Amino acid sequence: MPTFDLQLSTLRCAYRDGRLTPRKLVAELLGKANTLNPEFNLFIHLLTDSEVAPYLDWLEKQDFERLPLYGVPFAIKDNIDLAGVPTTAACPDFAYTPAESATLVSRLVSLGAIPIGKTNLDQFATGLNGTRSPYGKCRNSVHPDYPSGGSSAGSSLAVALGVASFALGTDTAGSGRVPAGLNNLIGLKPTRGILSTAGVVPACRTLDCVTYFTATAGEASELLSLTAQTDARDAYSRKNPQWNSASAFGKPTSFRFGVPARLEFSGCDESPELFARARAHLEAAGGEAVEIDFEPFVEAANLLYQGPWVAERYSVVGELMSAAPDAVLPVIRDVLAKAPGATAVELFRAQYRLQALKAACDAVLDSLDFVLTPTYPRPVTLAELDEDPIVPNSLLGYYTNFMNLLDYAAVATPTGFMKNGLPWGVTVFGRAFTDQYLLGVADLLQTASGIECVGGSHPEPCARRVAVSDRIRVAVCGAHMQGLPLNKDLVSRGAQRMQVTHTAAHYRLAALPASTDGTRRPGLWRVAESGSEISVEVWEMPCVELGSFMATVPSPLVLGKVELSDGSWVTGFLCEPYGVLSGTDISAFGGWRAWLASERRPD
Repeated sequence: MPTFDLQLSTLRCAYRDGRLTPRKLVAELLGKANTLNPEFNLFIHLLTDSEVAPYLDWLEKQDFERLPLYGVPFAIKDNIDLAGVPTTAACPDFAYTPAESATLVSRLVSLGAIPIGKTNLDQFATGLNGTRSPYGKCRNSVHPDYPSGGSSAGSSLAVALGVASFALGTDTAGSGRVPAGLNNLIGLKPTRGILSTAGVVPACRTLDCVTYFTATAGEASELLSLTAQTDARDAYSRKNPQWNSASAFGKPTSFRFGVPARLEFSGCDESPELFARARAHLEAAGGEAVEIDFEPFVEAANLLYQGPWVAERYSVVGELMSAAPDAVLPVIRDVLAKAPGATAVELFRAQYRLQALKAACDAVLDSLDFVLTPTYPRPVTLAELDEDPIVPNSLLGYYTNFMNLLDYAAVATPTGFMKNGLPWGVTVFGRAFTDQYLLGVADLLQTASGIECVGGSHPEPCARRVAVSDRIRVAVCGAHMQGLPLNKDLVSRGAQRMQVTHTAAHYRLAALPASTDGTRRPGLWRVAESGSEISVEVWEMPCVELGSFMATVPSPLVLGKVELSDGSWVTGFLCEPYGVLSGTDISAFGGWRAWLASERRPD
């Protein structure tokens, strides 16, 4: 095996320097996978030499510099189609051989990535532990007494055991996060619909997401930015907004994060301290922790395995269960047994309750940048699952089952190890379309924790740019400040005041002539010398509201970048030069409020 790790940046360097070729790497990885498979059962189907040859032949004709994933090996959960290779969903009697790959798989191959095999899973992606498969139980990559986690069991192991740079999983109830937490990986569960699910065997089609397992948050960010595209093949596909593009990945600053007021650890004596450490890392980075009522999230999670959504799972498996009951594992039959009795009345009642819970949960998130939880209350052992395959499995989903029901994005992040060596981690989640921001938080946590990632390296901090969320911060210096006439234009758009501060000492302020409606406004401009600190307020508003807000702002005012006294830069109001010439310089007052007071103006 190569002596280096399989991270994207490492492979690029090795290929560029000529120290490695894709053909040599894939041959070594397939050999290693064949050696590991009897112990870990991570693959249902490893590609043969003849099956992988067309990918390598095509790649060798391509320009390395034009393919961002040139020669990157990846694994595919076996409920996701790879053309010409059987898709089983861990059920031999269900298997079929697709003529066309899933949209996401095709996209990755076109970018230069090389599929190496189809990975094991909890049958029909129903389970969170990785033991519910006729192809064998998947044990943990580190500790033999624990499961890999599921349902994307083999996908997590492929990355954790060093036979793939990244892997595709799916996530309906936590299948892309629980295995990540148990195997020292980043598990990105993206916003529903921004990664195509065309060519994926559904668990619950209205909820399913394709996920990425990677060693680092930076790799997950890059993969998401390359593949988050709308897809005509997928009726549930959604457009990824620009604020959630690659440029949004960065370092979070001055953020507020929620922490459940009552944390569930199910009697574990190590998890509370590990969680406290992760929280402390965020606080040390400038975050403000806010305790939240977590009960609405828990109640939403409990809806997932009630009749309506179990019936959605049954819509995929039911015909096979009726025709050949023994084709489906007993534990899966038990989970789906109540589905045939579900009624439309129950469905609508459950949807009404879910909508009420979503309103409550959204209100909690509205004043936060994200929420921090453990990925699971505590790990469960293989022995526990042998004794009771239901309750320990359900425990693993305590912090994950609500996520897709409520339409949130989430990232599972490794932050430590338990005393027995088992990986441990947290999950950060937030509003839909904040994936790249959350990956920035994950990067911060992974780096601050100081633990080795898969491959033996320590993750490098992400770029120095500031992380971007679905909210934008705007510095105002005049009539939009709190209590002044135009503040309503911010408040009505859901804006909240985040900070009262000053600009850097490089600005001047002018009182502009009154507008046609009689409102007085200031004009702020940057100068090379003889500048002053000017009082400003920093407000945060949803990005989707910025356009309508700007439509209310008259010339000569414009939006630009304003430097604050702490050296940071935010979007803010500036004044065009011709406007400055028509105004009166009031910089000596240090701000608009002070000038208004001196003028004894009621506005």
